[in-house]
Amino acid sequence: MIHSDETLPAPTPGTPEFEQMMSAFFAYNQQLIDGGHWISAANLAPTAAATTIRRTFGHGDVLIDGPYAEAKEHLGGYYLISARDLDEALSLAKALPIPAGSLEVRPVAFRPDAA
Repeated sequence: MIHSDETLPAPTPGTPEFEQMMSAFFAYNQQLIDGGHWISAANLAPTAAATTIRRTFGHGDVLIDGPYAEAKEHLGGYYLISARDLDEALSLAKALPIPAGSLEVRPVAFRPDAA
């Protein structure tokens, strides 16, 4: 999971800086595909577009505009990859072309199609 600070400036689509950033991501994606690691990935819309369902035992659901928690860093996207072990997953995550932020690496708890 890719966590980043949404308040930091980002390149504007259509600019050379944006194209350079995207080409780095496309190259990274292709590296995952070529290595047989790619399962899924997505960039998420900003937290202002989020709606959170807060569920409390015995009290039903409450809808909240925005993310669940106030935080400086927010979940901005994810990669779901196939790796033989944690060391390989960390190596692949370290190659992600982000200039700042944090990467949370953890296994999927259960996948019915996994061997």
